[in-house]
Amino acid sequence: MAKRHISTSGMILRLATLLGLVFAAATARAGELEPWKTKSNAIIVDAYEMNSIDWETMLEDKRISGFIAKASDGLPESFSCTGDHNGDTFNHCKTMWRKYAVSRELYQTRRMIARSHGLLWGAYHLARPGNPVDQANHFLDYAEPRDDEVMVLDLEGLDPDKYMSLEDAAIFAGHIKTRTGRYPILYTNHVTARYIATHRAKYRLLSRLPLWYARYKPDIRQVFPMGNWDSYALWQFSSGVNCGKRRCPYRVPGTLDDIDVNVAAMSPLALKTVWAQGALLPEKPLPLLLVAKAEQGAGAASAARAGATFQPAPLLVSRAEASGGAGSGVDTMVTGSIVLGPSEAPALHLATAADDVKAHECAEVATGTDSLRLVAVKLPLCSNAQ
Repeated sequence: MAKRHISTSGMILRLATLLGLVFAAATARAGELEPWKTKSNAIIVDAYEMNSIDWETMLEDKRISGFIAKASDGLPESFSCTGDHNGDTFNHCKTMWRKYAVSRELYQTRRMIARSHGLLWGAYHLARPGNPVDQANHFLDYAEPRDDEVMVLDLEGLDPDKYMSLEDAAIFAGHIKTRTGRYPILYTNHVTARYIATHRAKYRLLSRLPLWYARYKPDIRQVFPMGNWDSYALWQFSSGVNCGKRRCPYRVPGTLDDIDVNVAAMSPLALKTVWAQGALLPEKPLPLLLVAKAEQGAGAASAARAGATFQPAPLLVSRAEASGGAGSGVDTMVTGSIVLGPSEAPALHLATAADDVKAHECAEVATGTDSLRLVAVKLPLCSNAQ
């Protein structure tokens, strides 16, 4: 039995090493420094109705491969100019006219110009609190997206009083899928993306939407992987936040400094093949979190053990840091074994073992065969004081 356990533990540790290498490779792929300076990478411009654009001049930049325009914003205003409208009927009608007459005509005009010059086209919806199904319908009616155009859910933050809640955002995305057969991609900032990734067990659909990542820094090598996101689909790296008269990451000819600029880490030809998106990203297994309590010994001579039952899924094994009440830390390696029972879910027992067992000349003793279905190893943590 002990021989079988050693073999199983060895397999798990080898798996942990392999996963670590894969994880590191994913980080290397995602980690980029100023990818917009790589001239083979595609540049995408996105704009709302108030951005000024000289199309003839802008199109002189041959790196610009796509254009994403703001479409809808929350729910449509009432088209009635009668009534109080919170005491401001004039401004209400003025806003209504700009948003739902001039802006929609501008949207259609920009779309025609962009597509006629071979640019990829997309539309985004600025998500507001409440009524996610009605907002999804409003977006589709406004943008009239074609099968080769990307659809975007713009989630600006986590404040449910200002922006659509994460729960409603999932409903919005699901309704878009119901009506079009495709999911939108998710535009959001680092804080919101990190929150979704951290709580992806709760926000499973949102965490699997391709990410249009807004972060105005030259280097994001320490950011990804982040939950199910190994990298970004698009990276918004420049806007009025970090672009001014003196310096700007990327100046788009024919526009002002407030234009938003994005990069895709691929050529325009490669971008064209994936532009419309529509599918969910693969879902990575959730990490198994165990909190172990010391059962014997004290300080550096303590040993901790934890057990858990889980549904069949890949096991992630990683290093852990253990600290005692006296403030001393012990660098530990989580070890474990899995044996499948004929009629029950796999069970896992974990034990912590110090890296410096041999350095302290302590015997490595494998113990603890609980049953044919549960096998655990416990290597005692020890100090020089025996």
